[in-house]
Amino acid sequence: MALVTAHRRLADLVPQVDPARMAASLVPPRQFAEARLENYRPDPEHPSQAEAVESVRVFAAGWGPRTGGLFRRGPKPPERPGLYLDGGFGVGKTHLLAALWHLAPGRKYFGTFIEYTALVGALGYAEAVRLLSGATLIAIDEFELDDPGDTMLMSRLLGELVQGGTRIGATSNTPPNALGEGRFAAADFLREIQGLSDRFTTVRIGGLDYRRRDAAESALVAGDDAVLALSEEPGTTVDEFGALVEHLSSVHPARYVGLVDGLRTAGLLDVAPLPGQTEALRFVALVDRLYDAQVRIVAGGTPLDRVFGEDMLAGGYRKKYLRAISRLVAMTHAGAA
Repeated sequence: MALVTAHRRLADLVPQVDPARMAASLVPPRQFAEARLENYRPDPEHPSQAEAVESVRVFAAGWGPRTGGLFRRGPKPPERPGLYLDGGFGVGKTHLLAALWHLAPGRKYFGTFIEYTALVGALGYAEAVRLLSGATLIAIDEFELDDPGDTMLMSRLLGELVQGGTRIGATSNTPPNALGEGRFAAADFLREIQGLSDRFTTVRIGGLDYRRRDAAESALVAGDDAVLALSEEPGTTVDEFGALVEHLSSVHPARYVGLVDGLRTAGLLDVAPLPGQTEALRFVALVDRLYDAQVRIVAGGTPLDRVFGEDMLAGGYRKKYLRAISRLVAMTHAGAA
């Protein structure tokens, strides 16, 4: 086991993130700052991707000016205030949602489901409603259905915002093994949001995970020397995996964004399977923040795509773990020769 004592470590950081900063951070991640419908690349083998682009364009037409009279130009605005993009991992749902955000005028917000629930937790429900009210668009990436309490909280919040004229864009993931059976997450989504279900237009997107189209299926593994050598690079941390996982228990997930602030590369030593569900879910939350910040990972020990046990991948949080695996593979390949 390598001993890490002299390097900058994530495990030494205790970030403080105030609610104002949390609200200001509700914008698309850096890798989607330039996401537009025009630079989305549909897979020609999956026509639903090109169809999804047109669906987003039609939804966005509700904000655009239209000429009056009998011969009005442009696509007909949608009758429903919500757009739900449903599909597997890496088919471009986040790109399309970010493109929709860029098309929306005025004050608008973009965040993951976890970020919105964390905002409510930090501000309180009433204050969160006041903050978000009047926005032209609330974009929710990776709407999660595995926590009934959080799902109902978001359903109530969105209901109030929609009544005030706010429009909603949302995505969720369908496990890859369900795609071949023609099953999507839309039925679960529409059931759980109950009274809002009739306000969403559902768009189903098929395809392969773009992060794996041209990449290996497994996370890269580095030796200890390669990981420790990272300490000489700016914007780098080096942590022993077990110590980092333990440290995450002392930091609220809403503050994980502070852990990755300014981080370019994260080195991990002695990676091992996660001991339990609680640790795994915290690690998933960190993975999401690392991925959004476009952090490269150099890790030794167990491949990072194997840290979630078979029981976890077969359980109720499997979609979270599969998404994290997809992202971990991509981050370990980032910058690799």
